[in-house]
Amino acid sequence: MDRRKHITWSQSQVSKENRQKLHNHKSCMVWLTGLSGSGKSTIANIVQTKLYELNMSTYLLDGDNLRHGINKNLGFSSEDRKENIRRTAEIGKLFVDAGIVVLAALISPFEEDRKLARFLFTEDEFIEIYVECSLEECELRDPKGLYKKARLGEIKNFTGIDQIYEPPQSPDLVISTNSKSPEECANELVNYLIERLK
Repeated sequence: MDRRKHITWSQSQVSKENRQKLHNHKSCMVWLTGLSGSGKSTIANIVQTKLYELNMSTYLLDGDNLRHGINKNLGFSSEDRKENIRRTAEIGKLFVDAGIVVLAALISPFEEDRKLARFLFTEDEFIEIYVECSLEECELRDPKGLYKKARLGEIKNFTGIDQIYEPPQSPDLVISTNSKSPEECANELVNYLIERLK
């Protein structure tokens, strides 16, 4: 039985446009994807701080943090990763409706799942950022020791080792962290967003 047929959408009297006007900027979903250790969370945190200093309302949805709460019942199988992305995108959609610039930092390894996330937003509201970094460099960094554990077989379905990562086919922006500092990468993204959100 499809329970959704008994559910009616309740239209808010305060629109997304009203909220954007209150915040004095457009809202959007900034989706950072890349391998573990590529710098997604580090860059997203710096960007969030810089936007905050520019009086912009922001919120960061970090993949690891979400797995401590709303996604704590999910593992790392393809099916669970798909649900992880779906939930994160739905949360992001609420933030965008609230007039906020939301940054999501998740590995999100599959192109199909990222496309489904994009589908929830209007064309100009979803901004996909590919945080590009070679597997070799990510393994050298290995800030959480996860690559070492994956190589030892202690972690299964680890992206880049025994699960594939599909780079975005047409991201809105590619940020390469192989040769740039997190600060340089964050500045690149902030400048891009400022132009997009005018």
